[in-house]
Amino acid sequence: MFSLQMYCLYKMLFQKCLFFNVGGKIQGILIYLTLIHNISFFSVTMIYYKPKNIFICCFLQMNSTEVSNATSSDCSRVCPIKPQHISISVLICLTFLVGLLLNVFSLWVFTCRTQEWTCNTVLQFHLAVSDVLMCPMGPFMAVYYHTANWLFGKVLCRLKIAFITFHINSSILFLTFISIQRYVAVVRFNQDSYMNRKDFVQKLCFGVWLFVLVKGTVLAAVLDTSTMDNHTLCLSIHQEKYTDFYFIVNFTVLIPGLLLSFVVSAICYTLLVRSMSRLDTSHDSGQAIKSKSCKMVAVCLTIFVVCFTPMNVLRSVGLVVKKFFPCNCGLLLNVETAYYVSWILAGANCCLDPIIYCFSSQKFTKTFRISLRKIGLRLEMSHGESS
Repeated sequence: MFSLQMYCLYKMLFQKCLFFNVGGKIQGILIYLTLIHNISFFSVTMIYYKPKNIFICCFLQMNSTEVSNATSSDCSRVCPIKPQHISISVLICLTFLVGLLLNVFSLWVFTCRTQEWTCNTVLQFHLAVSDVLMCPMGPFMAVYYHTANWLFGKVLCRLKIAFITFHINSSILFLTFISIQRYVAVVRFNQDSYMNRKDFVQKLCFGVWLFVLVKGTVLAAVLDTSTMDNHTLCLSIHQEKYTDFYFIVNFTVLIPGLLLSFVVSAICYTLLVRSMSRLDTSHDSGQAIKSKSCKMVAVCLTIFVVCFTPMNVLRSVGLVVKKFFPCNCGLLLNVETAYYVSWILAGANCCLDPIIYCFSSQKFTKTFRISLRKIGLRLEMSHGESS
């Protein structure tokens, strides 16, 4: 018994196969074909009695590009568009609501309670602005995920695309610059550096906003809503016409940008922690500085790992499945659901960023505590008057 097995792509069920008997008579041939999704598993089994009589060649006449296009278009209608569970939408709304309140309060502290701005304050202020811009998009995303239908028109779809681009890119960049500035301020405090010059940092922030503005505007201009099976889609993996565009942008711009920013931040914070380990902790001030710096490092790296990484990984997996395995609907829908869940974690970065502000500035922490006490007293007074 001799068995030859090979994977073959296919365009149609019946393909032309040319068989050649080389070297003599073959006593028996059994051929069977099994189709698995968009891959043909082609097995040829030959039974023979004499050696040297076992040569068969099979040629499938087709073009791999045509197969990819054909299977992609044939399978695009197979995978249904399913609404997500209501719990995902509720958690997204709550996450962005808490993030909005915390960051609006942070902006109030920066603008009304902080007299002297340092380079770190400038970066944190712009990070808070980035979070505030994103938070109002939360309810629109929540409704969209639950209904699987974009109900808000083309203009709001483009605004959603633009604001998501603004937030994700600017947050990653500002967090990276905060790590660099923190490293320079603590480890290289006795050296002259551009990151210790407030005018340079302000220009750097302006450059970040200019970059994300151009990028967000371009994406919002290119991408649009589309209709599929009575569902209006906006920035969805089910938009067949944008699959290649999503794939290219994801793996050439988004993922490299995240990896580079994470590596830079990790290096800066590693050097910062190493420097902190040499601090004299016999005094309370040294112990406090070391403790706050280590906590700040932990929060920043947590934001990168927990908030941004799952979303980017799941988006990449979803695009790979959509492009190369479009008929595997079960896997595609599971990855899609996981991606929407990851937006809860992504939104949590808006809630974690104010913790960085607290660890970076005693003034911010003090103002935060005083304001919370005043709010608590006012609530108690209003409750007492009403009762």
